[in-house]
Amino acid sequence: MSFVALLGRAEAAQPRWYIGRIPDTPFDIPLVDKSLIPRQFHRHNVPYAGNEPVGTIIINKRERFLYYVETPGRAVRYGIAVGRDGARWTGEAIVGRRAKWPSWTPTANMRRRNPNLPQRMPGGPQNPLGARALYLYRDGRDTLFRIHGTNEPWSIGTAASSGCIRMLNEHVLELYGTVRNGARVIVL
Repeated sequence: MSFVALLGRAEAAQPRWYIGRIPDTPFDIPLVDKSLIPRQFHRHNVPYAGNEPVGTIIINKRERFLYYVETPGRAVRYGIAVGRDGARWTGEAIVGRRAKWPSWTPTANMRRRNPNLPQRMPGGPQNPLGARALYLYRDGRDTLFRIHGTNEPWSIGTAASSGCIRMLNEHVLELYGTVRNGARVIVL
């Protein structure tokens, strides 16, 4: 059973959302038709006036943007989905580890809200963590929050997750290849 079915979502991943594939191993990554997503949530290279060093990730939940400081004064901005009310967090963390086609283990709170969720779901196209995940740690401990891909591209720009930061799979693929473990993450 797919994640979409498990959560009882009315909207399923329809072929109209996808226009191709990015070759990857062991699964190809579906390429999203970005004409279906508001332009402000597309990938943009933007001026950045903050003082954070190159390699820092800044997440602005109110604006629904993730910024990756690429060079002094410049950042790559991605549209994201953020946590629903009651499932949001702020503060600082670091990227403690990164995973390709990560498995997903729903938290106890998620399983209480929906007992039909699996104990664990292996990585793959139906997995809600998508093609890549960056695991956020604070004081050496896993926060259980992630920056990850999504198989629900229509959620970008919304408050839809259980607290994690969702990105289009092609965007998280790029971020995964750029960010290193230990990178600072600021969540506003």
